Amino acid sequence: MEVKQDEEKPYSRRFILILITVVTFLNPFTGSAINLALPAIGAEFSADAAMLAWVASAYLLASVIFLLPAGRLGDSWGRVTVFLLGVVVYTAGSLLTIFTPTLELLLVFRFLQGAGGAMIYANSVALITHLYPPGERGTAIGLNVTAVYAGLSLGPFLGGALTQFFGWRSIFIMTALLAVPALFYANKFPAFLNEQQHEHFDIPGMVLSSALILCLFLGLAWVTTPTGVALLAAAVLLGAAFFRVEQRHPSPLLPVPLLASNRVFAASNGAALINYSATYAVGFLLSLYLQYVRGYEPIAAGTLLLVQPVIQVFVAPISGRLADRIQPGLVASVGMALSAVALFGFSFLSPTMPIAAIVALLVLLGVGVGIFSSPNTTAIMGSVTKRDYGCASAMTAMMRSLGMMLSMGAVLVVFAVVMGSTIVTPAVFPDFLLSLHLIFLALAVLSAFGVVLSLRRNKC
Repeated sequence: MEVKQDEEKPYSRRFILILITVVTFLNPFTGSAINLALPAIGAEFSADAAMLAWVASAYLLASVIFLLPAGRLGDSWGRVTVFLLGVVVYTAGSLLTIFTPTLELLLVFRFLQGAGGAMIYANSVALITHLYPPGERGTAIGLNVTAVYAGLSLGPFLGGALTQFFGWRSIFIMTALLAVPALFYANKFPAFLNEQQHEHFDIPGMVLSSALILCLFLGLAWVTTPTGVALLAAAVLLGAAFFRVEQRHPSPLLPVPLLASNRVFAASNGAALINYSATYAVGFLLSLYLQYVRGYEPIAAGTLLLVQPVIQVFVAPISGRLADRIQPGLVASVGMALSAVALFGFSFLSPTMPIAAIVALLVLLGVGVGIFSSPNTTAIMGSVTKRDYGCASAMTAMMRSLGMMLSMGAVLVVFAVVMGSTIVTPAVFPDFLLSLHLIFLALAVLSAFGVVLSLRRNKC
């Protein structure tokens, strides 16, 4: 479809959507692929389960810290500019990871990837929302969400295959190669997508929010120690200070006035936070369960974990189209309810649970998450004006990454309390399975609460 905006050169909305979608694919692909490489990474660096969780968590921590600043920078510098800068930073992090000699440097480079990913995801949905009118927006967002699930789908299989035959570093070689098209065709983005608002950047808010998130996550990771308790207390104080600063700033990172005045926007973001908090750790936990407890090779475990995201690939576009015709919040609520049932089922994992039962639960979870995501994102973006697209896009990505971080934080807490710093061996399988039971049960309860919140948003 060729479109002409004022006196700009013709551009293709479909081609631009494809470019954005290819880049959107990077984060979920790497995140799900690296889960299958964790035992290999643990063997190379002699890392325990808690340290392996940090390989995934370092990326998420950086994402949460930088998402809101990246969204505001997109409004100020231009969303295309920040989006493409994110691709460069993400690619640099991937290339550096290939040559890392220690686990500590691996965590640093994963953090760098997270910073680049934040610049990408804080602006991708805003670009699509600006590009497509309301009647077509749900479908476009649905296709973009499908790219996320395609990354999740291919990640376990390719991650397992690459790890088994070429080593875990090959995952990051593929990630770097996937970024090339967006950089090569950077000039295809029309100028109107890169409009600048020249707002005053909220530096105090960025400093306070970064310190808050860092203290919160480290506090959760070390909750069993006095240092962890002190960090959580500091997070509470920093949260109060951050809220007061954001109330008074003319261009706050956290859109406090929008959250206070727009109940649909607030409830939809809350539902997104709960959904990702409840579902993100599933791939990480099942990867360890299948390889440690059931003795699967990485490629076999990855193939089994394909089930959930493949289902999501097929369901997300359908739910996106439904969101153009039916109240998005209602559709999203049904999806979250199905996810809650699946998570409760996973709380009964055992060394002898039939693989067919695990597949059935993955199918149910895939349907639930697929039904939830596109309509909920459509509800968020449809509740604001064009001026707030960048902010709303950043908030959407922020809720996703914060939810993922909290999901992994819950894993770290339970592992630390139940297992300590013990390397996973057959001798500690009972404690490991107990950890899985507690985590999945807690996530199911959280998801059930999210259904209530999501339904209340429909009455706003």
